Amino acid sequence: MTAYLIRRLAYAILILIGVNLITFWLFFKVNTPDDIARLQLGAKRVTPDAIAKWKAERGYDKPLVYNAAAQGMARFTDTIYFEKSVAMFMLDFGRADDGRDIWYEIRSRAGPSLAVQVPVFVVGLGLNISLALLLALFRATRFDFATQVFLVAMMSISSLFFIIAGQYVFSKLWHLVPISGYGGGPDAIRFLALPVAIGVFASLGGATRLYRTIFIEEMGRDYVRTARAKGMSELAVLFRHVLKNGMIPILTGVVVVIPGLFIGSLVTESFFGIPGLGSYTIEAIQAQDFGVVRSMVFIGSVLYIIGLIATDISYTLVDPRVRLES
Repeated sequence: MTAYLIRRLAYAILILIGVNLITFWLFFKVNTPDDIARLQLGAKRVTPDAIAKWKAERGYDKPLVYNAAAQGMARFTDTIYFEKSVAMFMLDFGRADDGRDIWYEIRSRAGPSLAVQVPVFVVGLGLNISLALLLALFRATRFDFATQVFLVAMMSISSLFFIIAGQYVFSKLWHLVPISGYGGGPDAIRFLALPVAIGVFASLGGATRLYRTIFIEEMGRDYVRTARAKGMSELAVLFRHVLKNGMIPILTGVVVVIPGLFIGSLVTESFFGIPGLGSYTIEAIQAQDFGVVRSMVFIGSVLYIIGLIATDISYTLVDPRVRLES
């Protein structure tokens, strides 16, 4: 198992380096440092001197990947790639175009993002699995049919509708919670209640129907028929066998979603005015702040790779066969 994890970590490092190189190439293939300077300064009445000054202040006046004018290792270290991309591996994200420290902003905004996304993830997962088990238990009944119609309708409605409708009903009409904003400490509950509730409600649909299909497929397996033949009750079969074996494919989709908890929901944070990483990314895109965007892409890649490794580890915990094969 240890050797397997070491191999996975080695592959992960290589993948992360590759993602870092490709991201850097794409960013500067689409926009050169001069293009970035013009975007920040404004396309009209931009002088060459103003562009040169802007680039020098932010370290964009150096060669991209190779500095022929330098000596020794400085040929590779005194470059935009080393200072802007390689430094990310040491969690040195530099400064945004407005002068703010990117790593400080990420640390300070991670809390609000997690405060929204963790409850949505935990409550939503528990609700989806519970409802899917209930539908599998009462499969082919009126309750199953009516619930599936409701879930399909939920899937057909945009999450923006739930956000706007929730803000109008609970904030505008009933004045139960603030329509937007964020507060620290116990006061945060008032601001988080509505976005968390909407996030959980909007997540119903696709996940529940997928989990229902997984559980019903497991209920047709030979080991389930054997358990029933031994006199085990339907509820015992459902929770002791079907749920455990059905968790293996569910983990594939669940663990990979974990990186999104850190990055935050772009739409939710923007509409509710929550100062998290999602709104930070949106603001950076609107301001054409490529330093922040590159940093968020890098963090997303790191967390996604960690999620994949966590998926492999969770397999070994749930299914002994995977552990033996490893």
